[in-house]
Amino acid sequence: MVVQKKRKRGRPRKSESGYRIESVVHSPSHYLSGDIECIDAMVAAFGEEQVRIYAKINAFKYLWRAGKKKGAEDTDMAKANWYLKRANGIDPRKNDGV
Repeated sequence: MVVQKKRKRGRPRKSESGYRIESVVHSPSHYLSGDIECIDAMVAAFGEEQVRIYAKINAFKYLWRAGKKKGAEDTDMAKANWYLKRANGIDPRKNDGV
C-alpha cells in the first residue's frame, strides 16, 4: 500500500523552478462553487464593465505588493498580468488569453 503525504492547503506542488505559478493563478479550485468560477458569478451579478474595473484595481493591488512577500513576487506579477488581461476584456483562462 502506497501512502501519499497530504499537501498543505493553498500551496502548489513544487517544481525545479519553485512553485507552479499556473496552479495558483489560472482557475484555482478555491474560486469554484460547483462548476461556476467566482469571476463568472461576478459578471452575472454586477456586469462586465464593473468586473473590468474590479480587475484593474486588483491588478494594481498585486503590483503594489509584488516583492514584499517572501517568495511570492513571481506569483504576484502573474496575478497582476491575469487581472490586467481581464480588465482589457481578455479571458486569461482561454488559450488565446495567454
